[in-house]
Amino acid sequence: MSMSTGEIWTVIAGLAIGTFLIRFSFLGIVGNRPLPAWLLRLLRYTPVAVLPGLVAPLVLWPAATDGAADPARLLAALATLVIGLVVRNMLFAILGGAATLYTMLWLLG
Repeated sequence: MSMSTGEIWTVIAGLAIGTFLIRFSFLGIVGNRPLPAWLLRLLRYTPVAVLPGLVAPLVLWPAATDGAADPARLLAALATLVIGLVVRNMLFAILGGAATLYTMLWLLG
């Protein structure tokens, strides 16, 4: 299925407008008005909700293995989770997960 240049640019323009409107809804409409406390409390959990959605496909169906589950990536994800829960520091969890991933890739070949 091939798309013409006009169709591609229409999709790009539509996505740009949609992204702008989503961001404008918070930045432009709300402006400098204070947000309610309950909304601020819920917004704190946005990164915690988005990050697993971004990482899970990379762990469970990695492109590097043509979509097959990989023990090195599963162990790295588990190490990241455990380090994050124990230390409560995101940077240490990411570094520990990366170190585990590269170590396991080196050990498992």
